[in-house]
Amino acid sequence: MTIYNLHIFDRNGTCLYYVEWNRRKSAGMSQSEEFKLMYGMIHSIKSFVSRISPADLKDGFLNFKTNKYKLHFYETPSGLKIVINTDLGVGNIRDTLHQIYSNIYVEYVVRNPVCDLDKPITSELFQTKLDEFIRGLPFFPSRIN
Repeated sequence: MTIYNLHIFDRNGTCLYYVEWNRRKSAGMSQSEEFKLMYGMIHSIKSFVSRISPADLKDGFLNFKTNKYKLHFYETPSGLKIVINTDLGVGNIRDTLHQIYSNIYVEYVVRNPVCDLDKPITSELFQTKLDEFIRGLPFFPSRIN
């Protein structure tokens, strides 16, 4: 099992942070265009899921999968969106995404007086703690084939 990449978007669709671990294929477009495409897709899927659901959804859209990868989604009450792409073998990681938000983002970005919440995250401490956390997950591979 593996993790390919992670995006963090603010409520306005600005990509505040992006990192790759095991991504093997380039998107073939600029990074800013890829971020816009990803945010637009997330926005559309959330809207679609809420409209076609036969009952009220407590959590709403959590993930989707293709034949090649699985996209996991977590949204905070403030509108911050965390997106992780993994391989198909990774199960529900909602708790993991919540831990990234509460234990890493809140601790090293929100509580950091130097960090501006409306700007891309440049905190090296945040980057280090996130990388350590991700690499410590049981579904992060110790070696890639």
